[in-house]
Amino acid sequence: MSHRFVGVAGLPRAGSTLLTQLLAEHPEIHCEGHSSPLCNALLSTRRSISDDQFMLSQLDVQFDTTYSHLKTAMQGFLRGWHAGTNKPVVVDKNRAWLHCIEFLLHLEPDAKLVISIRELGQIYGSIEAQHQKTILLDFIDHLADYDRFGRADQLFAKDKAIGAPLSSIQAVQDLPQSVKDRLYFLKFEDLMAKPVETMAAVYKWIGVSAHKVDPKKLTVRPHESDSHYRNKYLHRQQGKIAPPRIHEVPPRIQALIRQACGWYYEWFYPAA
Repeated sequence: MSHRFVGVAGLPRAGSTLLTQLLAEHPEIHCEGHSSPLCNALLSTRRSISDDQFMLSQLDVQFDTTYSHLKTAMQGFLRGWHAGTNKPVVVDKNRAWLHCIEFLLHLEPDAKLVISIRELGQIYGSIEAQHQKTILLDFIDHLADYDRFGRADQLFAKDKAIGAPLSSIQAVQDLPQSVKDRLYFLKFEDLMAKPVETMAAVYKWIGVSAHKVDPKKLTVRPHESDSHYRNKYLHRQQGKIAPPRIHEVPPRIQALIRQACGWYYEWFYPAA
């Protein structure tokens, strides 16, 4: 059975765990909820095969045929990953999908991505609040020894937890319109304020039948590892949607975020 592929990507602490939980509520969607290694495996295959001398020699002899073999093999891996479900739509969560969206569309031209976003100060505030609760543990990328300002600066670096996916979002401006049309940006604030209407729009965009979620009665499934992230980025599912508290962000840090990421506010939060 062929499936329609939907990837979930986006920023940390922006509701992707809740989003996948709500997607899994739909009877036509297969969604395991936690982050998947599928994207990593495909990218690793590309790196490995590109360095394989025997593969390179085959490209010299018969490029078109060998490249075709490679494409069908990667398509088979991509489509085979979720082959065990009989539901028409499969959802795969990995923040790297947006970074390699053109690679994905080369393998699966009809694929779509839903990208979770949130006001950046609140993303930082959520991470910092969790750090204060687990202050005896360091971050996976060793940020605990920084002060709050330094930690915020590091989190927004291009290879760090906020900065890396944020760079992928900024790079969307350089994509062809045909690729941009495969992307759906979902605001965390909308998901919290009006979950029924927001998910109805997401279901419609994906192309499944209408389905009304019950924000007060959600199915709780196993979530991905929190210890891997030193319990700084929680992925726990809840039985109902409860808006989180507003995090108090120091004015100097909030100003730094807005100054460094003005493009983001212009795109998504022009009135903020």
